[in-house]
Amino acid sequence: MSVNRAAATLVDAPRGLAGVVVTDTRIGDVRGLEGFYHYRQYSAVELARTRRFEDVWYLLVHGELPDARQAADFAARTAALRRLPEEVAGALPAIAAASTRSGPLSGLRTALSLLGAARGFRPVYDIDADRRRQDTLVACAAVPTLLTALHRLGRGLEPVPPREDLSCAANYLYMLTGREPEPERARAVEQYMISTIDHGFNASTFTGRVVASTGADVAACLVAAVGALSGPLHGGAPSRALDTLDAIGTPDRIDSWIRARVLAGDRIMGFGHAVYRTEDPRSRMLRETAQRFGGPRVEFAVEVERRVEAILAELKPGRELHTNVEFYAGVVMELCGLPREMFTPTFAAARVVGWSANILEQAEDSKIIRPVARYVGPKAPVAVPHAA
Repeated sequence: MSVNRAAATLVDAPRGLAGVVVTDTRIGDVRGLEGFYHYRQYSAVELARTRRFEDVWYLLVHGELPDARQAADFAARTAALRRLPEEVAGALPAIAAASTRSGPLSGLRTALSLLGAARGFRPVYDIDADRRRQDTLVACAAVPTLLTALHRLGRGLEPVPPREDLSCAANYLYMLTGREPEPERARAVEQYMISTIDHGFNASTFTGRVVASTGADVAACLVAAVGALSGPLHGGAPSRALDTLDAIGTPDRIDSWIRARVLAGDRIMGFGHAVYRTEDPRSRMLRETAQRFGGPRVEFAVEVERRVEAILAELKPGRELHTNVEFYAGVVMELCGLPREMFTPTFAAARVVGWSANILEQAEDSKIIRPVARYVGPKAPVAVPHAA
């Protein structure tokens, strides 16, 4: 019997690569048992509470928080990159028309490819670290412009040009609505965006790194990451969490609705996380953000959260299930005037910074990511039958 030498070195991994360490990173980590995650050496939640989006972006690019001068220079430098090349802006109406049913995230994939070509992005394998970094800045600055333009064009509205005098979050809301946002709403969206910049080796981050390991250009890596994020099991949950609140409807229906779902074994959107075994720290922070606004919607969400945990403790003792980031993210974004179809695109407008940091880190390693699969189909070889 012949021996397949490659097969003799195979290592079985759990489904979904759960718990498998595939590389080292300096970007951050998620410690699920503790309910804690960080960017570089800083608590991500503390950063969201105390710093600006641009500061955290700088941290992921340069490995340290900026001083006042560096922060101002970086904010001005990236704000100047928000405008799109003419050939990209001119193509957006057609892209928006083609992606009307699937939404801005679908259109973003096409638009990002075009942006990379228009800006002359080259394979990360062929360029130095400074050029790679610049390409990521160009892409990250353009993504909010692309998303808001695609959204408005899809509704028969003209895109709103970016402003360089507004922060990332305020400019994003301005381009979306055409109105300069109230500071408290801009700050709430900014805190959400900071809290979602990075979160370990999730599916989209890993996908972006796999493509980066081939030496492809930054746009190709980001398009792949956006494709992974577009899946409903990854980035599509904030609006679905609001759908849960809508389905329950009124406080008197909370218990009966939850009991029916728990006993049926159905998933309750906005609850549970693949990594956290305690409260999601992002959810805790966003609950506080929502409660600053107050109102019936927030009170209802807090009561639903309380009753889900209480009913689970009664019906499924020992099973931990807490709100995840999507539950209160949906509430906060709704309070800030974002339409539901823009919830996941807003997530992407923040996560592109984390993807880019991972692309830059992966580009430092020349080893391609190339796992194997175990073949379990019919025994081969079988003679090919003659055509009829």
